Amino acid sequence: MILFILFCISYNLHAQTYYYGAGDEKDLVFEAGISFGPMNCLTDLGGRVGNGKRGVKDLNIKSTTVYGSIYAAALYKNWMGARLEGTIGSVKSNDSLLASVKTSAYGRYNRNLSFRSPIDEISLTLEFHPVDLLKGYAPTISPYAIAGIGYFHFNPQALLNGTWIDLRPLHTEGEGFAEYPASKEYKLNQVNVPLGFGMKFEAGRFNLRLEYITRVLFTDYLDDVHNKYIDPAVFSRYLSGAQLTDALILNNRVRSDATPNETTARPFGKRGNPSNNDAYFTVNLKIGYVFSRERGGAGGNGGGGGYGNTYKSDRAFRRAQKRQLSCPRIY
Repeated sequence: MILFILFCISYNLHAQTYYYGAGDEKDLVFEAGISFGPMNCLTDLGGRVGNGKRGVKDLNIKSTTVYGSIYAAALYKNWMGARLEGTIGSVKSNDSLLASVKTSAYGRYNRNLSFRSPIDEISLTLEFHPVDLLKGYAPTISPYAIAGIGYFHFNPQALLNGTWIDLRPLHTEGEGFAEYPASKEYKLNQVNVPLGFGMKFEAGRFNLRLEYITRVLFTDYLDDVHNKYIDPAVFSRYLSGAQLTDALILNNRVRSDATPNETTARPFGKRGNPSNNDAYFTVNLKIGYVFSRERGGAGGNGGGGGYGNTYKSDRAFRRAQKRQLSCPRIY
């Protein structure tokens, strides 16, 4: 409701100044800032009650972590923007989160797998501000859509005896083993597709933004879990020493008190769901500094009509035009 009221106020202010300000705004405005907020993921591990579902229906809030980023952006004529952003964060989940609902999710609870993974990402995204495009000016509050392309690094790990063990070198599901030709080794550096929406609020020289962005991934190995258990005897053909020991333990961590008919922890038994790729997402609070919001005159370069001023913010520009629109004094 508060956002709706602020939007209406912004609309009315711009309606008064639109005809005098049309064409006076800089074509390109630059912004830089920081972003932070919660990060979470949707993978084969953890989740909620039942057999597991797609999307937010299987989201467990206890897996939430905190991330941070820096960004630089450019906005063209208020309605189309481009942004380069670097993000550092992490994701995690574990089957023990299902302890309170284990009677309905005993298969995943008894599986007893867990992971964490750092996330290092660089992305190039576009913003589309429909209100600005349709109305021809930049309102104080502006909703927008986000889409782009990203490149990210991840590295799934599991905790064993107090030490975090990298999972990819262990080939826990036989990735790259000749005995499992359908199971390919996965890359730790991959492309993703950021998609989301946001709301921008102008506050003087600063833009405040609230965004939701999910990443469409092309991998199901964010948590190192994808398909089936393999024959543990195969590990000794490719691994030795500490790696062999770790692989035998971390491939199958089924709870010791689980009865056999409550697990699938056997060769070719179901370990994950290969039908859906993993995903991670963020809710972002952004604080950006706007380098200039210049308004020129009728000629667009500060000349003509007496409007050749540079204002520190859109609000200052609107206040100046409001004074120009008021009734003249009699001297």
